[in-house]
Formats: sequence, C-alpha cells, structure tokens
Amino acid sequence: MRIRERSGNTQRLLLGRADPGLDDEGRLQASRLAAALGPLDEARVVTSPLARCRQTAEVIVGVSEHEVPVDVDEAWIELDYGAFDGLGAGDVPADTWAAWRADVAWAPEGGESLAALGARVRSACESLAEEARERDVVVVTHVSPVKAAVAWSLGVGDEVAWRMWVGPASISRIGFAGWSPSLRSFNEVAHLT
Repeated sequence: MRIRERSGNTQRLLLGRADPGLDDEGRLQASRLAAALGPLDEARVVTSPLARCRQTAEVIVGVSEHEVPVDVDEAWIELDYGAFDGLGAGDVPADTWAAWRADVAWAPEGGESLAALGARVRSACESLAEEARERDVVVVTHVSPVKAAVAWSLGVGDEVAWRMWVGPASISRIGFAGWSPSLRSFNEVAHLT
C-alpha cells in the first residue's frame, strides 16, 4: 500500500528516496486505510524506512488494542530514481522513458534498475512467505515495490511494472494457494470514498 504526498504525487514528481512526511490528505488516507484493515493485533507489520510509510504504519497499528511492533525493512524502500529523484515525470525526456521501458536492467544515473528492485523485493517476499502462511503480514511500501511484489506473486518478469498503476493508499493482497503465492486483490481503493 502507498500513501500520497500532496507535494509530490499530485505534481507527478518522481519521489523515489526523497523523504517527505504525510500531509493532511495523506494522514486522512492513512486513517481510512487503518479503518479498512481493522485491528492488526495478530499481524506482523513491516514498513519502508521512508517517513511517509513509517507514519502510515504508525496510524494503521494505532487502531489495534495491543501494541503492535512495526519492523522497518530497507528491502521495501521505493525505487532509487537517482538523478531523476524529485523531477516531474514530464521533465524526463521521452527517449529516456523509452529506453527505461525497453530494458529492465536500465537505471538512471546514480539510481536503481527495475531488475535490481525486483530482485530485492522478490527476496523480501520469499523471506516473509512462510510467516504469511500462518498469519497476516502487512507491508507498508511504495508504488514500485508493490508492482514488484505483484510480479512475484504472478510469477512474471519485472517488465510487467510498466502495465500496472498503483493508486494512493490502495491495498493489494497476496495469499497462498498451497505453496504458491497468488494475487488475491490489486489496487483496492473503495475504503477511500
């Protein structure tokens, strides 16, 4: 799940490793997300280290009756846009977007490729899989890691990321049918209305 930051997402900025906190709308979305998820007393909660995710995680565990620890895991941090971090999506040249879409191993200067992000998220998913068979694991993360986790659950390549859109404060659910992960839902947003 991901929460929108008005200063970044409404302006279509590539936030990547930028670390703004939640604005008023982001806090409202986090509250609605918490209400949709309900108490997480028996769940494990994992978050990206970036402020917008840590703040969201604090809100969602706040509705539980007991204290729920939040584990910060670097594996769930957003894609590193390198030299493009903080730029508007329209400020990246069209030929650069074309190169990026054509090759999942391509990375912006000083940044990370979709292939590298996919490898780290697949590893993070694998490390949580056994536990997720026994109890809910809630991961508070960003657009690109959500897409990579969905690709892992479907057993498809990282290039599928270009064919997905992840909404602000949306919920995607991955479960297990036997020993294989399966996508249960994608981009749920009804809780935001």
